[in-house]
Amino acid sequence: MIAMANAKTRKRTPMSDDHKAALARGREEGRAVRLYLEAIEQHRPRRGRQRNQAGMERRLATIQAKLPEADPLSRLHLIQEQADLEAELKRSGTTDLDSLEKDFVKVAKAYSERKGIGYATWRSAGVSAAVLQKAGIMRTGRAPRTAKGGPAGRTKS
Repeated sequence: MIAMANAKTRKRTPMSDDHKAALARGREEGRAVRLYLEAIEQHRPRRGRQRNQAGMERRLATIQAKLPEADPLSRLHLIQEQADLEAELKRSGTTDLDSLEKDFVKVAKAYSERKGIGYATWRSAGVSAAVLQKAGIMRTGRAPRTAKGGPAGRTKS
């Protein structure tokens, strides 16, 4: 009971402006990295026949023409296909990969150093070698460095 009373009355020290700025910078870097990774995942080539915007629009026009004379079961399937195509068209036009890439390139090196993420990990996540080069993340055989300059995960004996 006394411990709870002390916890409630304990005065918190305010965060410094530098700390607040560092937190904001970390959030912005994380957001840029997340949005870019999501965009490249969405644009990754899929197996099978690829759909383009013109083909989807042609199929939508065909569906519109078939709907009036379709039997009830066919109409149901056509309406669902129409909804799927409209949603896919909406998704395909919403990402600006170039601007997301620019934002990623600005923050990727600092984010990598702060989080200890290496070149091979970025490549495994789908980031191209050219983008990593633009970001200044080099392919090296060295282990990530800690803040003290030594290899991560090792201690001096």
